[in-house]
Amino acid sequence: MHATFWQKLAKPVIGLSPMDGVTDAACRYMVAKYGHPSVIFTEFINVEGLAHGAVKTLPALLYDEIERPVIAQIYGITPENFYGACFIAAELGFDGIDINMGCPSKAVSGHGGGAALIRQPKIAQEIIRTCKRAAADWAAGKTAREAGVHRDIIAFIAAQKKIHGHNKRRLLPVSVKTRLGYDKVITKEWLETLLECEPDNISLHGRTLKQMYGGAADWDEIAKAAKLVHAAKYPATILGNGDIQNIGEAREKIKQTGVDGVLIGRATFGQPWIFQDAHPSTKEKFRIALEHCRQYAKIFGSHPRAFAPMKKHLGWYCKGFPGAKELRLQLMSCDSADDVKQILENHHLPKNQRKV
Repeated sequence: MHATFWQKLAKPVIGLSPMDGVTDAACRYMVAKYGHPSVIFTEFINVEGLAHGAVKTLPALLYDEIERPVIAQIYGITPENFYGACFIAAELGFDGIDINMGCPSKAVSGHGGGAALIRQPKIAQEIIRTCKRAAADWAAGKTAREAGVHRDIIAFIAAQKKIHGHNKRRLLPVSVKTRLGYDKVITKEWLETLLECEPDNISLHGRTLKQMYGGAADWDEIAKAAKLVHAAKYPATILGNGDIQNIGEAREKIKQTGVDGVLIGRATFGQPWIFQDAHPSTKEKFRIALEHCRQYAKIFGSHPRAFAPMKKHLGWYCKGFPGAKELRLQLMSCDSADDVKQILENHHLPKNQRKV
């Protein structure tokens, strides 16, 4: 049996966790440039929308070559819609496909997707098998049109190929990101269900859906999961996820639990350099924050409405230095990278010289 992408990836793996509304293309670019994580996941994208040609959702699948290896994360509930979604990810040149079976939000789980799939093991299995079949069919030469991909999305793919080039057909790995259970911990039962379908990797968040992000992630349970996955016949890898605050803690969790690596999520907010254990000066933080703004505008446009999602990132950059709270409030009024530049430059001046 040939080694999979996940087996070949240098260990330990310390990657960027997918986070809806956070890890957009600009955020991932900044993390890739200043953090160089082992692997990066996109925000998730809904397979049901893709099946109906929802072009407006496709910015979630924009990426820069600097992000590689970069994995496209998809979610939904209808197995046959995952088939076309996998072809889209493959045609766009992603290095792998990840199925979200861990999102706890009502907007996702309330419709049966994300972590709600833990309660639908047969559907979850069918989804994994469908994705693996799609990956194999694409590697064998089947086209997106033959796979039933909507014509509007095929046009988007063609435009992106002008940027990234035509990628070589190869068997893309299929992985799963999930949780310990729905309303109670059922790690062994749930992971055995997943492993029957031979996913290439499982990323396990140490909470149930019911816990959302409350309480502490259960790394003892993740350690048990690591033993289970490594004992399976199919050579899957396993990553742990939950509450990791810095690179030292990441390495310690890997050592203690026996996982192949970890994903870092919320600790990256306003700290794209966290994977390098860097500690930039306040001036350097400002420079990076402004670069982030410019990268965001380059990708998503400069209209004030388009800039609005960038503000939460600016708030996260403004921590841990004198005047951070005051500056954070000022930045919330910004509508462009130029506005941000002016406020940051003004912040460096003595108070009696600042423009009101």
